[in-house]
Amino acid sequence: MSSELLDALTALEKQKGISSEVIVEAIEAALVTAYKRNFNQAQNVRVDLNLEIGTMKVYSRKDVVAEVEDERMQISLEDARLINPAYEIEDIVELEVTPRDFGRIAAQTAKQVVTQRVREAERGIIFEEYVDREEDIVNGIVERLDARNLYVGLGKVEAVLPIGEQISTETYKPHDRIKVYITKVEKTSRGPQVFVSRTHPGLLRRLFEVEVPEIFEGIVEIKSIAREAGDRSKISVHTNNEAVDPVGSCVGGRGARVQSISNELNGEKIDIVEWSEDPVIFVANALSPSKVIDVQVNEEERSTTVVVPDYQLSLAIGKRGQNARLAAKLTGWKIDIKSETDARELGIYPPVGSVTSNDEDESFYTDEATSEDVNEETIDLYSDDED
Repeated sequence: MSSELLDALTALEKQKGISSEVIVEAIEAALVTAYKRNFNQAQNVRVDLNLEIGTMKVYSRKDVVAEVEDERMQISLEDARLINPAYEIEDIVELEVTPRDFGRIAAQTAKQVVTQRVREAERGIIFEEYVDREEDIVNGIVERLDARNLYVGLGKVEAVLPIGEQISTETYKPHDRIKVYITKVEKTSRGPQVFVSRTHPGLLRRLFEVEVPEIFEGIVEIKSIAREAGDRSKISVHTNNEAVDPVGSCVGGRGARVQSISNELNGEKIDIVEWSEDPVIFVANALSPSKVIDVQVNEEERSTTVVVPDYQLSLAIGKRGQNARLAAKLTGWKIDIKSETDARELGIYPPVGSVTSNDEDESFYTDEATSEDVNEETIDLYSDDED
C-alpha cells in the first residue's frame, strides 16, 4: 500500500499542487481517530506513517508520573525506567500498540483523507481563480431556475444570479448563453460560491471596455454611469486626446458599438454624453436628448436649476422622471428643471450666462435608481454619483 500511496501523493503534488507532507500529516491525524474509534481506545496515541520504508505504527503516549492514577494515560517512573533509564518525571513514554489488522483500516482511512484533501484543493483553486475575477464579466450558460435564483454554469463552478440582480424585461431559459458580472466570491462549506449580476453598472462598464478599444487602451475614460437596468442608462466619457471624439468612439460607425452592447442587454437604451468638470456643461449634456437653455449652479447646496424650452420640458424630465433622475445620478448634482415660461415668471431667466447641450441622441446603458413622482412643470431630484 505504501508504494502505491507514495506514487499517488507524488502525482497529486504535481497535478493539484498539494504538498505530500500535508497529506501525510492529515492521514496520520485521521488514523489516530480511526484507531480510537475501531479499537475503543481512549489513551493518547500517535501514528507514524513512513511511506519510504513502508511502515505504519501506532504508539501509545503516556506521561511519566510518581503515582499512577490512570493507566491509559500515565506510567510510573519505575516502569518507564525499565524501558529507558534516562526517563524522568513529566517525560513522555511512547509504546507501540499497532493492531495486527490495522492495515485494512489504514488503507480505507488514507483513501478517504486523500479524496477529501483533493476536493478541498480543487475548491481552493476554483476560489482563487474566481476571487481574482470579481468585478469582471464572464460568459455563462443558464442551467436551472427556482423561485428565487437563477443558476449559471461558468465551467468549473455554478454561479448564483439572484432575482434582484436579473433584468426584469429578460426571460431566461436553460441552455441560454448570457454575460454576467461577478459581484462577490465567498468560501462556504460546500465550496466557493460565486454571485453574479445582470443589473450592476459594472456590467455596462466592462461591456464598453470589451467593445470599445479606446476605452480598453485608456484613451477614453468612463467617468460615471447611471443605470435603470433593462430600460435606460446614461454614461459619461472623457478623453485628454483632442484628436479623439469620446462619444463618437463609444457610439461607433453607424452606432455599431453601442448597438452591440444594447443588444446584449436586451435592448436597453444607452445615452452617451461627454463629461465636463464644469457642472453647467456636464448637467446640460447629461439631460440629453433634451435641449437646455440655461443651467444655474448653487455650489453650496450642490444643486442646479435647469431651464429648457417649453416644448422640451417633458423630454427633459422623461417618462416617469427617468431622464432627469438618471442625469442627477450621473452628475451627482441635484437638478431642478423649469420650463422657459415658468423661469421667466419666477424671475430666474434670462440668466447671467447660458449653455445649450448637444441635441444628438446617439445612445444607449445601467444602475438602480429610486423612482420619484414628477409633475408636468418641474422635477427636483438627487442621487449619489455612481461609477
